[in-house]
Amino acid sequence: MDRRSFTTLGAATALALFVADSAWAAGETVKIGFNAPLTGFAAADGNSAKIGAELAVDQANAAGGIDGREIELVVYDDQAKPDQAVPIANKLIGRDGVKIGISGSYSGATRAAATVYQNAGIPYISAYAVHPDITRAGDYVFRTSFVGEVQGRAGAKLIGETLGKKRVSLITLQNDFGKSLAAGFKAAAGDFGIEVVSEYQYSIKDRQFGPVVAKVKSDDPEAIYASGYFFTAGPLVKQLRGAGVGVPVIGQEGYDSEKFIEIAGDAAEGIIITTSLDRDSDSPEARGFIAAFEKRAGFKTDMVAASAHTAVKVAVAALRAAGTEDPKAIRDAVARTKLAASTGEISFNALGEVRKAVQVQVVRGGAWHRHSVIDDPALLAPPAE
Repeated sequence: MDRRSFTTLGAATALALFVADSAWAAGETVKIGFNAPLTGFAAADGNSAKIGAELAVDQANAAGGIDGREIELVVYDDQAKPDQAVPIANKLIGRDGVKIGISGSYSGATRAAATVYQNAGIPYISAYAVHPDITRAGDYVFRTSFVGEVQGRAGAKLIGETLGKKRVSLITLQNDFGKSLAAGFKAAAGDFGIEVVSEYQYSIKDRQFGPVVAKVKSDDPEAIYASGYFFTAGPLVKQLRGAGVGVPVIGQEGYDSEKFIEIAGDAAEGIIITTSLDRDSDSPEARGFIAAFEKRAGFKTDMVAASAHTAVKVAVAALRAAGTEDPKAIRDAVARTKLAASTGEISFNALGEVRKAVQVQVVRGGAWHRHSVIDDPALLAPPAE
């Protein structure tokens, strides 16, 4: 080989390495993975999350995509089941070649998938699943909504300080979501002078709550802190009110759906929840998201839609900031992200947990509206390790 041939080969190799290491390969889409429950008991949440994520992708593509390349959302149905989420994560990473993944699913499925992404060294963002162990999978895993304990502590402040109620009955859903919320509530209850009168537990399959309702009524509490999703909380609240239990019922983001109001009917009126989305916000991000989502979906927005939209915004911002397909560079860009979204001002601590205020919503006139905001950095501080 002569010197000229060697020089030409060296230049070509250097150019190839430059393209591989510092730019996006021309002509290909940038793939973002997305798992959500599109069938099964959580399908309504999964559908909302999917529409929110698709909206964010379309908005990002209209703004130029990633260095001119189109973003592609690769979606799979995990049915909110861990045994479905694991093979989906492997497929998204190994076959589809996603550069970052997003969970639009519940805690069990998200925890399972997080381990797969961490082991593969691909960044993964939980849009709204609350279990604390999700981000503890490792430094490639992030969360754009509150860890369960944070919402539980916010619930204690809301009941004990804002509402001034001290004798409280807990009704706890027996899964990752319910347990973490109850743990946070009980940990902070004493700080706000709350006495937990009793705690009753139920299964995600339950829709008839007669025995629990009878016991709560006999407790005669001043307020009830009840965890659940719209499909369990709707029947529970309806049965509580039907039995004459009229004290404030405080829920969380699992209630945050128009489906809850449909199921509970008139009993939904006055129910208060801690969540991530303020329907009455005057921020451009929230107003713009709500209008765009409802035009696209044909129904009112909810927390899961806003949270999925937020998670995709974070992913897109990180992909743009990284300027490369290198997973570590993308991971580092996620960790540095600071942006305004429909669910608040987003930034992350060292564990990948979000830091932001808790929105409190109340059903008034058959729709969710602003009740108050809890913005106490010390109380709401997420775990750091």
